[in-house]
Amino acid sequence: MDSFWIGLLAVIGGAAMQGSFALPQKFVRGWPWEKSWLFYSIAGMILFPWLLVALVIPNAGEVYSNVSGKVLLSTALFGMGWGVGSVLFGLGLAAVGLALGFAIIISMTAAMGALVPMAVLHPEELMSFRGALVIAGLLVVIIGVALCSRAGALKEGSASSGGGNFTRGLIICIASGVMSPMLNFGFAFGSPIADEAARLGADRANASIAIFAVAISAGFLVNAGYCLYLLARNNTWSKGLPSDRPHNLLCTLAMGFLWLFGFFLYGLGATGLGELGASVGWAIFMTTMVMVANLWGLLTGEWKNADKRAFRYLGAGLAAMIAALVVIAYAGALA
Repeated sequence: MDSFWIGLLAVIGGAAMQGSFALPQKFVRGWPWEKSWLFYSIAGMILFPWLLVALVIPNAGEVYSNVSGKVLLSTALFGMGWGVGSVLFGLGLAAVGLALGFAIIISMTAAMGALVPMAVLHPEELMSFRGALVIAGLLVVIIGVALCSRAGALKEGSASSGGGNFTRGLIICIASGVMSPMLNFGFAFGSPIADEAARLGADRANASIAIFAVAISAGFLVNAGYCLYLLARNNTWSKGLPSDRPHNLLCTLAMGFLWLFGFFLYGLGATGLGELGASVGWAIFMTTMVMVANLWGLLTGEWKNADKRAFRYLGAGLAAMIAALVVIAYAGALA
């Protein structure tokens, strides 16, 4: 019982960190998006992951040398696909805000992450009860996205005018939700890395960090490459006052810390939940993350000019997405 409640608190704490990771970006001064996202990527995708590997994976060098190059390459390639989703995630949040961005992207990621592996690896399950639940969950996600989109349009002042930027942001968020589940494929194809880490002495609960570091380091190449391209194209590398640099670096470091260690806490907590970790734990993680992000969005004034209709649509959309996550989690429990 004690381990269950400790695991539950760890899952909720990890979700709170994940839902808050983009908040420090709101306090970056004088830097364009691409500059702050570059430094966040360095912290969250290179510095902290490999620090964790050094701390919790004994004989890490031997682990990677013992794993086949094919496994490492496939893990890295799926990580690069996730990296595209990560870039779009940052652009989507910048376009539509924390509240809508998290709701749309996380719900799409959960739905696609459950449906695509089933369709590719086990197509026969699409006609099963479990497959029907996953498809139903995806349909509810689409309904939730539509409701949140309507809320966002009303927040902008009109459902038909001034919506160019919002529509572009919405498309970016949906694209991010489609690409981001590739990290799940990286974990599936990279499982021999975790197996080898466990064989050489790593705690099974921490062994997946060895996969995670490879996948997101490959994703870092996409994030950094796009940011460097924008910095060169827009000539914005030198933008910002020197006096702002320590403050901005601290903000981006906080982003990377919250993002990476939120995942780490979830992994520890899910293990403590036992068999519930892969189903109920994941649903709690996802829904808490969305709710925390929406809370920050409300507290930081993203919806201060919205009318009551926008709030009603937002509430209905969030309720639909939470319901979808619960349905998808239940489908996962039937596996």
